[in-house]
Amino acid sequence: MANVYFEDINVGDSIPAWSRKTDFMSWNRYAAVNDEFVYIHMDDEAGRAALNEQGAFGMGNLRYAYLVNSLHDWIGEGARIHEVGCQFRAINQKNDVLTVTGKVTDKKVENGENRVYLDMNVVNQKGEATCPGTAIVVLPSKK
Repeated sequence: MANVYFEDINVGDSIPAWSRKTDFMSWNRYAAVNDEFVYIHMDDEAGRAALNEQGAFGMGNLRYAYLVNSLHDWIGEGARIHEVGCQFRAINQKNDVLTVTGKVTDKKVENGENRVYLDMNVVNQKGEATCPGTAIVVLPSKK
């Protein structure tokens, strides 16, 4: 994982796409770590009863974790995530391929930190945006 430097980033740049296929095994692993065994995420009948005709559906917080993981993979060891926020706008189904996208909207030195501002989203294999959000990362300088 290479470091990303403040001087190398420009407004309008896209971050590398980061994808995962979400399946029941992924949901189960996430639920085990986060104690999130909720019936609508584990049981098709419960998912259908919650108005999702396809059955059980993925956890919103897993998509939040995907946003954070994508940022960690992009910025490398010499940087840190300052802030991440998102909204859950659509359900993700079993076996969806979810891809995190991001675009740099601003960069500035603020409070002595090299901050990069991003618009982000988690998009499914149909190109539908499911989880719009924003992030701020603090990058090292080459200086």
